[in-house]
Amino acid sequence: MTSTQKAARLGEDIWKTRVDKVNAELVTLTYGTIVAQLCGDYEFDYVQVNQQLDKMGYNIGMRLIEDFLSKSNIPRCGNFRETADMISKVGFKMFLNITPVVTNWTADNKSFSLLFDENPLCDFVELPDDGKAQDELWFSNILCGVLRGALEMVQMAIEARFVSDVLRGNDTTEIRVTLIRYIEDEMPPDDE
Repeated sequence: MTSTQKAARLGEDIWKTRVDKVNAELVTLTYGTIVAQLCGDYEFDYVQVNQQLDKMGYNIGMRLIEDFLSKSNIPRCGNFRETADMISKVGFKMFLNITPVVTNWTADNKSFSLLFDENPLCDFVELPDDGKAQDELWFSNILCGVLRGALEMVQMAIEARFVSDVLRGNDTTEIRVTLIRYIEDEMPPDDE
């Protein structure tokens, strides 16, 4: 069995046995309300809304990683490819019951795409018809922040950004994830 198959099996097992489940419609509607409130608070400045969603996701990701590690009991990933499989097949499965496809690796194995067949955050959603939202709002940008926050807690500085979204009329929903650097454990300065 390959590591990808093991990760997929682990994700399924965790989803079935170790995760308290929340009603998906409740999550979707609550998230939609948060995005709508941010749009109002920032007077439909979608660049600001995207930034706030990313910040919220970052803070969530910093906390979710602990739950992920304790419930999955996975060892440290040996490389960024293994990390991508764990994100897709275990992390997204565990928290959203979806498994995005990992694809479009760069030659140096430091960048990949997550392609989503479905995105539960986007159920029942239509972007505002104001001429700007289709071009500026990344409705599920909280996911990019979650990825950044979670991976930073395991010593990986990454960039995560949406490339396309079916809500914006694209054929696919895609997040591009790029490893910036591994974060070295830093020792506190000597107290003298």
